[in-house]
Amino acid sequence: MRFLDQDDDDPLLSVVNLIDLFLVVIGILMILIVTNPLNPFSSQKVTVVENPGQPDMRITIKDGRELTRYEASQQVGEGQGMRAGTTYRLDDGRMIYVPESSERP
Repeated sequence: MRFLDQDDDDPLLSVVNLIDLFLVVIGILMILIVTNPLNPFSSQKVTVVENPGQPDMRITIKDGRELTRYEASQQVGEGQGMRAGTTYRLDDGRMIYVPESSERP
């Protein structure tokens, strides 16, 4: 019955338990980094939209190692160009695009 009456605490056991805890935390952090879509180690194209439809909406585009961030502003966008065609929505929800030709009958 000598094994049941051990009152001495070994301080080395608590250090080993802390090391085990830190290894688990490091493992969880590594899994989070790998599953993040903006992972710096992946080379795929990713588009992330934060707060869609809100005034503080942000769009982040990752193309390889290059990150481009677009932030919403209250300004109305305008651009230069010309009309390229017309889009029609059918009754069943499908969209039909009809390009404009330079020749008109």
